[in-house]
Amino acid sequence: MEILDKLSLLSDAAKYDASCSSSGSSRRASPGGVGDAAVGGICHSWAADGRCVSLLKVLLSNACAYDCAYCVNRRSNDVRRAGFEPEELVRLAMDFYRRNYIEGLFVSSGVVGCPDATMERLIGVAKTLRVRERWNGYLHLKAIPGSSPELVSEAARWADRVSVNIELPSAASLALVAPDKEPKAIFGVMRALARASGFEPRRILPAAPPPMTRPDLPADGGAAPVPANREPEFRDLPAVAGAAAEPRPAYSGNAPRARGDSVMAARALRPREPGSAILPAGQTTQLVVGASPESDAAILTLAENLYLAYDVRRVYYSAFVPAGTDPRVPALPGPPLLREHRLYQADWLFRFYGFRADEILGPERPFLDPELDPKCAWALRNLDRFPVDVNAADYLELLRVPGIGPRSASRIVRARSASRLRPEALSSLGVVMKRAALFVTCSGEAPRWQGKGRPPSPDAGYARAALADGAGRILSPRQLEFDWDAP
Repeated sequence: MEILDKLSLLSDAAKYDASCSSSGSSRRASPGGVGDAAVGGICHSWAADGRCVSLLKVLLSNACAYDCAYCVNRRSNDVRRAGFEPEELVRLAMDFYRRNYIEGLFVSSGVVGCPDATMERLIGVAKTLRVRERWNGYLHLKAIPGSSPELVSEAARWADRVSVNIELPSAASLALVAPDKEPKAIFGVMRALARASGFEPRRILPAAPPPMTRPDLPADGGAAPVPANREPEFRDLPAVAGAAAEPRPAYSGNAPRARGDSVMAARALRPREPGSAILPAGQTTQLVVGASPESDAAILTLAENLYLAYDVRRVYYSAFVPAGTDPRVPALPGPPLLREHRLYQADWLFRFYGFRADEILGPERPFLDPELDPKCAWALRNLDRFPVDVNAADYLELLRVPGIGPRSASRIVRARSASRLRPEALSSLGVVMKRAALFVTCSGEAPRWQGKGRPPSPDAGYARAALADGAGRILSPRQLEFDWDAP
């Protein structure tokens, strides 16, 4: 097979992996070396300065010994198979880089033979690029579940980012849909990657168990009902030998949040090192949404625990794309894109807004509202906390107001130090008044309603319609990534 035919086949097979849209690495050019890596985004993504940066995203081989029902490259699927030799891929990447086609490289692979043998081939590509070619561009490797800790640590030496995909949010679903994978094989890789980046993994116990059944199917196409005896998440996140489990205190009402209690607070205590020689961009993972029957609450609880327990840089959510008629996965009419979008919004809330997963969803409400974004839905459930006085509230309180994001909250804090804010000044500070007007005051002065018709009361049913305007609009990951005030 010609190399361009291989490239066409193996790059198309890699498109289902979403966990490569941002870098966070700063690998400077060395004397006599080729290229460098910046902190900005990669892979048809957009950097903070608006640049579109390109990445060669490809599989080393699409032959796979595993039979995961959600994967187009599973061994039982009748597709064309191909594979690069490591030297072929190195030559291709360098040729593309010198022609300015790409600024980085993402390499994954099907499991050829055994996990360690496949991992050695991936490391061979990375090491050859770094040592022989002296290439300093951005490099993301996909680790193979079940690989030895030594090989995972070696991959972290040469790559900017290494990731392993969990794919399914419960051990029961993993056993059914991906019988060749085990939780301990996935978490073993995550533990090795966390340690390589200088973070000691720990066990996080949930404050309360998430719901185990779902009453009905969501409108955007969900899976079948969950049997009552099925675990909705990886309950026993593997801990370091001898390490004690850390219980999560339950949070409710207006109780003060403990230091390190949220993902945002925990990240503030752990500064990033984009210039580090070992795994500067950290690790990421991916969860497939809709291929198994777990609730959104179970998915978000698992994601939050991964951020806290393994220092995962980013959890990606990928709507399940039905392919074939495998009875192990649900027959959906199409990918559940709206559900994926809502999960990204909720994930954004506990990474950048100080929310906890158990605040966004709970046993009485296991699924995200398809009509309202998670922040508006939370506000309507917690009307006792509003209205918020923008002249007196602290930064975290401002972040919880619909229509106020990190940028506008920071502007409010700076502006009010010079003079008392009036309602008419909020729009110029970036506040989305159509949402925020129902939930803020300025030293007792309420903003004027700027929407159509009479001003809605937050406790009235038609307030949902005002807040849901445009909420069903599905954003791309790029738009969500840089629209700081979107939630």
